[in-house]
Amino acid sequence: MTAPDKLHYTRDHEWVRLEGEIATIGITDHAQEELSDVVFVELPDLGDIDVGSPVAVVESVKAASDIYAPIAGEIIEINMDLVADPAKINTDPYEGGWIFKIRVSDTAQVNNLMDSSSYIASVR
Repeated sequence: MTAPDKLHYTRDHEWVRLEGEIATIGITDHAQEELSDVVFVELPDLGDIDVGSPVAVVESVKAASDIYAPIAGEIIEINMDLVADPAKINTDPYEGGWIFKIRVSDTAQVNNLMDSSSYIASVR
């Protein structure tokens, strides 16, 4: 399992990469391993979102999992590449497998998330 240091993590296995006021969000390497082969991603709608709101669904051969907004803001972009190739979540969860981007309402929200070492400890 990998969990890059530059990211922030939730207990629900989402990761957040904050660059300025834009946060890119996906599911962790641990989550994709647990799900197994991802076969479909229901992408979120663009627009405002609150922390903890369900925004997307990732379906695998084993299960379907809701994806929750780890921070509040406005969803401004979705990864359309996942429509044609949802397995990018399995092969590249932290780069090509991102799910959506949010314009963050308050960047301090990431302080409520875990760092890499805390996340790794939480899944062991």
